[in-house]
Amino acid sequence: MSGFRCFAGLAVVCLPAVFAGPASGQEDTIGDQVVQDIQSWASSPVVFLTLEASNARYADLDQAGIEALDKQWRDERGKADQPLITAVLSNPLSSYLTKIQAGSHGLYTEIFVMDAKGLNAGQSAITSDFWQGDEAKWQKTYLVGPDAVFIDEVELNEELGTENAQVNLSIVHKGQLLGAITVEVNVTELRRRRDAGKV
Repeated sequence: MSGFRCFAGLAVVCLPAVFAGPASGQEDTIGDQVVQDIQSWASSPVVFLTLEASNARYADLDQAGIEALDKQWRDERGKADQPLITAVLSNPLSSYLTKIQAGSHGLYTEIFVMDAKGLNAGQSAITSDFWQGDEAKWQKTYLVGPDAVFIDEVELNEELGTENAQVNLSIVHKGQLLGAITVEVNVTELRRRRDAGKV
C-alpha cells in the first residue's frame, strides 16, 4: 500500500511512507486519508518545538533515570499531587492534541507524542505510563526510521463497544528524527463515516 510522509518546514515535502507492519490488512482498515490527516497536523511547529525541548532536557538521561521517571508517573496517577503529569498535560503540545481530539468528534480517542527516548512529550489524556520506549508504538516507528508508519491490530473496547486501532508515525523536522506520535482511531466511527460518505 502506498502512502505519503509529509513534513512542514518552509515548504511541505512528501515522501513515500514505510509501513512497519505487523498486520496484514490494517493499512486498508485505516486508509491513506487518515494517515495523511495525522501527518498534516503532526507537522505543527508546536510538535517540533516541544520535541526539541524534551530531547534536550532528557539528552543525558540513562535507563535508570527513565525507569525512575516512569515509576514516578505511575505513582502519581493515584495521588492528588501530580507534578510530572501536570507538567506534561499543561504544556502547549498537550493543549494542541486535546483540541485535535475534541475536533475529531469521536474519531480519535487518544493522542500522544513521544520524544527520542520514548518519553511522553505531550498527550490528550493521562496515559498509564510515561515511557513508551519498550513498546511497539515507539520501537516500530522511531527505531525504524523517519518515514515509518506502524498500524497496530484492531482491538475491541468492551466498555464502549467500539473497535480501535493505534496509528503510529515517526516525526521528523528539517531532516532530523525527533520522536513519534500515536493516535488511537475509533475504527467503528471511521467505518460509519465511510458508509455515510463523509470520509
